[in-house]
Amino acid sequence: QVQVVESGGGLVQPGGSLRLSCAASGSPFNEAWWYRQAPGKEREFVTLISRDGSTNYADSVKGRFTISRDNAKNTVYLQMNGLKPEDTAVYYCRCRRWGIGAFDSWGQGTQVTVSS
Repeated sequence: QVQVVESGGGLVQPGGSLRLSCAASGSPFNEAWWYRQAPGKEREFVTLISRDGSTNYADSVKGRFTISRDNAKNTVYLQMNGLKPEDTAVYYCRCRRWGIGAFDSWGQGTQVTVSS
């Protein structure tokens, strides 16, 4: 079972930045996503990075968030700039690998709070 572990959450003032990390326990993956869930709301898609490095973003974060990956470290990052109070949520990472050694694993989440 491949474990996915997020880190980097915390409290930040509006307009500030945070970088989240997501590591898949020593296992290469093909695709990775970030989702988030705010209190009282459903989990929503934030961004995706594919095997070839192509990316996709929710409209609400375009131009402010950037997803990237370091294949040597089996890690994906989410750089969040220009944070707003409405970005407050638990952020979840999901990593998937197909073929030999296939897995589809979620992390436990990391809290991001944007408040003055």
